[in-house]
Amino acid sequence: MATASKDDPASKELDPVYLAFVAIGGMVEFILSLLLWLITQRPYPKTLLPNFYQVGVRSVPVVSITGMFIGMVLAVQTYDAFRTMKLESRLGTVINRSMVTELGPVLAATMMAGRIGGAMAAEIGTMKVTEQIDALRCLGTNPIHYLVVPRFIACVTLIPVLSIIADFVGILAGALVSTTVLRVDSFYYWQHSNALVGLWEVFTGLGKATVFGAEIAIISCYRGFQSGAGAEGVGRSATQAFVQSFIAILGTDFILSVTFNNIYYSLWPDAEIEL
Repeated sequence: MATASKDDPASKELDPVYLAFVAIGGMVEFILSLLLWLITQRPYPKTLLPNFYQVGVRSVPVVSITGMFIGMVLAVQTYDAFRTMKLESRLGTVINRSMVTELGPVLAATMMAGRIGGAMAAEIGTMKVTEQIDALRCLGTNPIHYLVVPRFIACVTLIPVLSIIADFVGILAGALVSTTVLRVDSFYYWQHSNALVGLWEVFTGLGKATVFGAEIAIISCYRGFQSGAGAEGVGRSATQAFVQSFIAILGTDFILSVTFNNIYYSLWPDAEIEL
């Protein structure tokens, strides 16, 4: 019986390491092509504005509702721990700082990965299956420039804005629950919050949201271009887009948190966080 040798191309296609390198190479090529078109030619307004509407305007309600409930839950869950230490008046410090630097950007990006990322992958995947992408090439239009660049710009530009909206709504909801339901003194609530939430925390949150937006756009569009045939292939691409975007968001969040903390203490070595 003949056996496939290690040099046989068929055996390489079944090798997980080989497939991993192929996937990484394809992603790198996709990113380089995106950056090239992003720098060399502006996107068409007729493709940019609809993506701004889809990513930004239509996402405001879901992001606002998410931020509101996260702020309320964070207030209720944190209050019991602070009450045992007689630190109820410091509740706003944890809520506002957590919303601005962590929960706002991560939750806004996660919602966008599910709502926008899956839709991008499904839309582009459907265009590939129905040969619309091939039709664009026949008409002399580059699919990366026509389909990916507007979505990338929309995500990078508007997900930080959506993060600000989530922060604002979450902070107000947390303050409302803390001062009216949990009976925390509003003066000390805001006084301690203002002491530990400044421009650096806002910059940190916006920096994270910008990176998350880029990841969502790149991964979702790439999965759409790699979609398999039929409805099953398109559905699998949409699922992979969300899962991979979510994992990328969490991993990048950890790296950025460590990086921003190191930068902060490098710039202000004598800074201390006090509750």
